[in-house]
Order: sequence, then C-alpha cells, then structure tokens
Amino acid sequence: MDLEVDAGRPMDEMVAELCNAPGVPGQEGPVRQIMARLFGPYGTLEQDGLGNLCCTVHGAEGPRVMLAAHMDEVGFTVSDISDGGFLRFLPLGGWWEQVMLAQRVTVHTRRGVLQGVVGSKPPHVLPAEKRKEIVNKTDMFVDVGASGRAEAEDWGVRPGDPVVPVCPFQVLANPRLLMAKAMDDRSGCAVVADVIRQVAGRSHPNTVLGVATVQEEVGLRGADVAARHLVPDVAFAVDVGIAGDTPGMERHEARAVLGGGPMLLVLDSSLVPNPRLRDLVADTAEAEGIPIQWDALAAGGTDAGRMQFAGSGVPSLVIGLPSR
Repeated sequence: MDLEVDAGRPMDEMVAELCNAPGVPGQEGPVRQIMARLFGPYGTLEQDGLGNLCCTVHGAEGPRVMLAAHMDEVGFTVSDISDGGFLRFLPLGGWWEQVMLAQRVTVHTRRGVLQGVVGSKPPHVLPAEKRKEIVNKTDMFVDVGASGRAEAEDWGVRPGDPVVPVCPFQVLANPRLLMAKAMDDRSGCAVVADVIRQVAGRSHPNTVLGVATVQEEVGLRGADVAARHLVPDVAFAVDVGIAGDTPGMERHEARAVLGGGPMLLVLDSSLVPNPRLRDLVADTAEAEGIPIQWDALAAGGTDAGRMQFAGSGVPSLVIGLPSR
C-alpha cells in the first residue's frame, strides 16, 4: 500500500492504529471507537442500529455528499470446539485456502485474547496425490494450545468469537510503502477521516457525510442501511483496488500500480458508475494536476454497489487505493 502523508496527523500513524485494531464483520467495535475519535472534533456523530458511524459536516445547504469506507476486515468466527480443544471456524469474507494454513491468529473471547495458528492434518501422513491438492478450509482448525474442550471453554472460548489474522502494521524499507492486515479497508477509513478533517476547516457548499460502514465483506450490508438512512445526493466508496505491478500480472488483469495515483473504477460486479459523476471527478483531477488510474473489475464489489439504491437512486463512484 502506498499512501501520502498529509499536513495534519501523519497518514501512516492513522493507518497503523486502524489496521492493528481487530474488527471482523459484525464486531467492528474497536475500529469504530478509533473512527469516533478521529471524526469527533470535526462534525456531528451518529451511530445507527447496525453499527455504521457517520460524521456530518455542514456547509451551505448544497448536495449531501457521502464518503464511505468500511471498518470490517476478513477474518473467521468460531463455529465449534472439538473434544481435543481445537477450534473449528467459518470464514467471514472471501478467503483463498492457499493463504490460510499456518496463518497466526488471535481469538477474542469474553475473558481475553488467545494466540493461535491455523493448522490441518500434516502432509507427512497424506498420500502423495493428496499433498498436491489444496486443503479445504473445512479441514482446517485453529490451535490455541488447549488440552481439551473444557480448557478452551474455561479460557472463555465460545462459538461466535471472532478470529483475526496477525499481521502488525509495518513501514517497509521504502517508507512510502506500508504493510499490514486489514488495509482493505482501514486505509480507506484513514482517507475518509482525513477528508473530514480538511473539509471541516474550510468553507464549502455541501453537507459532507463521512461514513465508516460495517459488514462490507459479507455483502455490503452496512452501506445499504447507512445510505437508506442518510439519503445522500451523491456517494463515493473509498476502498482498495488491485495493483497490477507484480510478477505474472498482465495489464488487462489490473492496470493500476503503486504510487500511480488513486483509481477510478469504470465497472465492477456491483456498479456501473454514473458517467457524469465519473467525468466530473476525472476532469477535476486533471484540472488540479492529480494523477488518476482507470480500472475495471469483472468480479468484486464495494459499498457503492448498495449506496446507489438509496432514495430514488444515488449517483455513485468508487475511488480506489492500489494495494498488493
């Protein structure tokens, strides 16, 4: 991930705090607390019944502009505890089995946080043909070191507890590049928080709605509720996009590169953006000397895919941050 540093709080500090916080779908509380603190000095805060957090900054009585980034990250939830004390789990959000095994995780229980690791049957006991196959997530488990179900329960583990990947925030050798879990979409949350800070200090003709949404990774649920409640006149989803500057990638698969500027998506599986809004953003960027990158995705979607349905329809657009 490549982010600029603004004139206020360094962007990497905000991203670090947000990324390190746990927040799987439906359990975004720690992230929401951070966003409330970042939003707090600059507008009116409102939390809806699903958990979305909105900061409203009033200008003149112009268009209601919604900027949304989702707080939730992909993770897991405990579904069962075996007799041996191993935790079965279900995924929250999209996971590719090839990146799951040996993933360190934390299990957040009512009695504290447990360290664990994702495991499976050892390859040493598998037939040669089976070793070539991808291990299905249903054959995996989380090992927290419990001697049995009773000990795991005594430590506070219950079905429904969130399981969060471990990948602490880190600035790489190239200080413009940042690495962490949950860049999707805590980086977008940091951008929205900083936009709210900047807008609040200026005269502007709009009512700006900075929204930190919930449960995007499991079906864009928070954005649906938030947009129907707030009824914006125009909406932007600030999310991540795929950087194509890695080995094996072809330009037609992903056009954006790190450091090349924000991405404008012309298509994804949930949204065909409003062409007038798309052109307004592109023309404004050109006039202001802001580099932009165009991209289109055959699969995947963002909060914009739900915000467009509010009221009688909301012109919507995705502004993406290239991410590896």
